[in-house]
Amino acid sequence: MESVSGSTGDAGRQEELSVGDPVLGKSRLLSRQCDTCIFAPGNRMHLGPGQLRALVTEAREQGSYIICHDTLPHYLHPQAKPAICRGFADRYRTQALELIERLWGFVEVDPPQPSEQHQSEEGCGQ
Repeated sequence: MESVSGSTGDAGRQEELSVGDPVLGKSRLLSRQCDTCIFAPGNRMHLGPGQLRALVTEAREQGSYIICHDTLPHYLHPQAKPAICRGFADRYRTQALELIERLWGFVEVDPPQPSEQHQSEEGCGQ
């Protein structure tokens, strides 16, 4: 199982960004693209010019992958565990993705959804 370290080099941060499921011994991969996938048509994440290309280039040069932004710690879904971006995995083959697939395999997880409490609060105002 591969983990992607943050630029800080902090060991605690590195563990936070692990896409590995310690119970199953597999790496988490989204079962489908999230609603605001950076690879979806229409630039739903409002990336600046060249930003997507830079992210992809960096991941490919490092032989790594992109972690879905919706599964990053302290983003919209704090209960979510880091998972490999489905949009990236469907488009690119890297050394890390090939090794994970051959050695451990993937466990597909659904993209995070808003909590039920948040949904019911929205429904009350309509």
